Amino acid sequence: MSRLPRIVRQTLTIARRDFVATVFTPTFLLFLLSPVFTIGFGLIGGMGARSVTEGSNAKTRIVAIVAPAQQAAMRSADARLRTVFSRADQPPILLITTPTADPQAQARATFKGGKADDTTAALYGDLTKPTILYGGQGRADARYLGSLAEATLRTDPAKAAKLSTPTLTSIARATPTDSGHKQAAFIAVFGIFFLTLLLAGQAVGTMMEERSNKVVEVLAAAVPLEAVFFGKLLGMFGSAILFVAFWATLVSQIGGILPANYANAIGEIGPAVGVPMFYLLFFAYFAMAYLLLGAVFLGAGAQASTPRELQMLSLPITIVQVAMFGLALSASGSPDSARTRLVELFPLSSPYAMAAHAANKPDLWPHAAALGWQALWVVIAITVGARAFRRGVLQSGSGKIGWKGLFGRRKAIDISVS
Repeated sequence: MSRLPRIVRQTLTIARRDFVATVFTPTFLLFLLSPVFTIGFGLIGGMGARSVTEGSNAKTRIVAIVAPAQQAAMRSADARLRTVFSRADQPPILLITTPTADPQAQARATFKGGKADDTTAALYGDLTKPTILYGGQGRADARYLGSLAEATLRTDPAKAAKLSTPTLTSIARATPTDSGHKQAAFIAVFGIFFLTLLLAGQAVGTMMEERSNKVVEVLAAAVPLEAVFFGKLLGMFGSAILFVAFWATLVSQIGGILPANYANAIGEIGPAVGVPMFYLLFFAYFAMAYLLLGAVFLGAGAQASTPRELQMLSLPITIVQVAMFGLALSASGSPDSARTRLVELFPLSSPYAMAAHAANKPDLWPHAAALGWQALWVVIAITVGARAFRRGVLQSGSGKIGWKGLFGRRKAIDISVS
């Protein structure tokens, strides 16, 4: 046999070997279907974000304080102007009220916040020179009210002169509204998901590298394997805290350099539990999400001996996390539904959903129960990962899930070489 056919045959043999090793594995099916999962979970996240937006828009309104003689004309003008907007771009619902002795105070009172008081813009005064107050996110609605005042006065289309000259005034809202709570919930869910997925993935490569270098086997001979897993998790969590603290310090200074209207818009976003408590709960739920996902990634990294195996094992975990993000985002738009309760109870989605709960609801007792529930699952994930590593890699142990492995003691083994 000549040299060339032999090289071709050997090349095809190696190609067949690598093809079979890659394709004939359970995880390759997940890899093959990953675009479908990614698109599907992306749609779930998009629908969740849309539900948050629609839930907020359904409760917003614009207010016009005008004389009774002009109210019918304004309603007619409002119905006519809304026909030029698409369904997604419709202005908020118009509420027309009769002026009191102090219309300015009446208009400002509509911005005091509350579940049923989510005003974005309010008009008062003579329609030829009205004053329009608007919050940080209501400038477009204020302009619509200005156009509405013009349309109300313009009964003769032939008139060319401008009949109304409004004065737009930005004001700071005293307390966040219901839509501000939902926006804070969206930020909380997205923030925990982004930080967790960005930082917890470091655990996979670290464990795989130390397994390849036999470092884990050496550590496991001296201390309980559960302590090795938990110690590595805490060490990487410390670096994650530094990352979060660095960027949180920078982001906290943004409000001081933004224009006033943008600062007012940010000021309208706020959690129901209050800002200090929300920061504490956000950090606590980020810690639980990081520890839980990091424990799962550590278990995956302990099973992988090559970068290809690592990629195959990490892909399903990432897909599941994207799904949890989408479910929590969708649930944050309807905080009182039964679906939200289920998402808050499921361990992988509980940190995201409970962070949104802190933004939407002022009660604190559910968070104590949720943090204890999530801590229990962190312990379970660490124990399961350690036992799987002991049986699958070290080829030892019974594999029974117990609690003594994490908190018990083991007599140190002398690993010195004489």
